[in-house]
Amino acid sequence: MPLARIHKAILLAMSGTVMLAGWIWLLRLPPHHLHAALLQPHGATLALVPFLSSVIMWQAMTIAMMTPPTLNWLFAFAALFGPGESRRMYLAIAAFASGSLLVWLGYSILGSLLQLALQNAKFLDHDGKLPSAAAGLVLIGAGIVHFTPLSRSCLRQCRNPLTYLMTKWNNGPRSGFRLGLTHGAYCVGCCWALMLTGFAMGLMNLLWMAFLTVLVALEKLLPYGDHVANICAAAMIAWGAFLLF
Repeated sequence: MPLARIHKAILLAMSGTVMLAGWIWLLRLPPHHLHAALLQPHGATLALVPFLSSVIMWQAMTIAMMTPPTLNWLFAFAALFGPGESRRMYLAIAAFASGSLLVWLGYSILGSLLQLALQNAKFLDHDGKLPSAAAGLVLIGAGIVHFTPLSRSCLRQCRNPLTYLMTKWNNGPRSGFRLGLTHGAYCVGCCWALMLTGFAMGLMNLLWMAFLTVLVALEKLLPYGDHVANICAAAMIAWGAFLLF
């Protein structure tokens, strides 16, 4: 059933607001403050504060970068509800978004732990960037991961949500939360290595984040987006080899 224009407009406005909030938080972040905070000596309790700040930063990055390609899932999910089910539809969509964000929260925690370990080992500079050789390895690895069967399978699911939703959908918020978890898992499955390239280009490199946002949106939303992603993955491998050698 085609989704009504008013619902598309509302979902677009809601997604745009969430994405904008993520970018505003990142743009207002003082340079280097997370790096400095995580390296300062803390007690067991005080150390939790900078770590939580790091988790929030990672979550803001995922929200800013992954919200646009989620629109095709939201539209497909909302289209499964009938004309008189608006309230049920929005409750299910809220549950869907919660499930997806929960998966990315787990990824953000792991990313923050990795960041903390690399900073304590003195591998990151004040921009959250690895040395050239290590950065090259990260870019090569991200490019190779893109061509693996698992990554390709997750990308196919992200590009074609309706096929999956038609077989797994049940009308209600509980189904929305479960499908949100599934979407988040697929999204992490095809984008986790791409997100880690922030260590190669600088965790606070907003231009690189913007590039990745556009790249992920293109590969998941456009008919030939997978070809664009293949070209970019090959370019990352070549760039990484240049930095390495």
